[in-house]
Amino acid sequence: MATTVASVADICLEAKHASRELARVDTATKSLALESIADAIQARAEEILEANSADLQAAAGGDYTTAFLDKLRLDHARVNAMAAGVRGVMVLPDPVGEVLDGWRLANGLDVRRVSVPLGVVAVIYEARPNVTIDATALCLKSSNAIVLRGSSAAARTNGLLAETASSAARSQGIPAGAVSLVQGGHEDSAELATQSATVDLIVPRGGEGLKASLKGVATVPVIYAASGNCHVYVDSSADLDSAREIVLNAKLQRPGVCNAAETLLVHADIAEQFLPTALAELSEAGVKLHGDARAIAAAGGAPIYEASDEDWDTEYLALELAVGVVDSAEDAIAHVNSHGSGHSEAIVTSDVGNARAFQLAVDAACVYVNASTRFTDGYEFGMGAEIGNSTQKLHARGPIGLRELCTFKYLIEGAGQIRA
Repeated sequence: MATTVASVADICLEAKHASRELARVDTATKSLALESIADAIQARAEEILEANSADLQAAAGGDYTTAFLDKLRLDHARVNAMAAGVRGVMVLPDPVGEVLDGWRLANGLDVRRVSVPLGVVAVIYEARPNVTIDATALCLKSSNAIVLRGSSAAARTNGLLAETASSAARSQGIPAGAVSLVQGGHEDSAELATQSATVDLIVPRGGEGLKASLKGVATVPVIYAASGNCHVYVDSSADLDSAREIVLNAKLQRPGVCNAAETLLVHADIAEQFLPTALAELSEAGVKLHGDARAIAAAGGAPIYEASDEDWDTEYLALELAVGVVDSAEDAIAHVNSHGSGHSEAIVTSDVGNARAFQLAVDAACVYVNASTRFTDGYEFGMGAEIGNSTQKLHARGPIGLRELCTFKYLIEGAGQIRA
């Protein structure tokens, strides 16, 4: 496995060579490699947890948020989940070589549009060590070489995970250089983002700071797995018990992740009926509430602070929630489109027309009707795992899985045809 003992440019060049070999590796070999990675993760679970404990201990003295530390932390369940994710990817259909379309021209040429790997994918990520394994599994299954650049806060954990995955993959015939880890400073991320001769795609998975730092320097194509300022809108026709459960789940189930709800919108007709109980439960769970004037008036004694303009645009990643009252589904849609980040948005309603309007008009990668936003996740979507959730519109949107790591080429077969 390569590290920054070699230069970033050399790591990427080795990955490029490996990607050309990977493009010809068959499905059976890739499956054996992924099974070997999953087995190795479980066999080395105690080592992985020891490395993670050391990272957590070092990070505890730094200026890190609770949400960051939660993402950094591993336990036996999370280690087992990583291994299960690898096996989940292993059993998915191989996207490489899939015929996406095909036809015969009048001149007798047979044309096929076939799915092929991108080549070399670089992933720059903060905190989450599971990304090391999720991204590796997805890239190997889709015949891409991967260059990993994790957070310095997770250096020990990422180093051990990457070495484990690389060694296990090589033992089953995956070429050296297919899995590489860059362990360095911020300057290495910037250098990685300029390796346009060898790297085909960069996926940054982190906060707006990481996104901004790459936008200024990247010459490699980028898919941003960006922030999630997600909303739940409770419509006037909603089943209020179901709505309360959805709101609580979307905010509380894991508040430090990008698909957690950050804003609750409630129709004016049911605000006085719904908000007192819902806000009281949120407050009892430790959520700090910020509301507009009508939300404060309908809160029924639940502690709630006056919301500022900034609150509507804030991804808290914590036990905080903005609360607003709106007069219609159209007003809710307008609010979401003005303040949302394009990640995940939900409406709770029994009105088919309002549900359909929300689905069509809300500009987001994932739009839910009567369900929590917390399901936006490659594993939950049956994709085995994900590299991140794209809020962009070109090439990939939503969870970035196997198909999103492929492009296509045209294969044309003839019998001596020449153009007149």
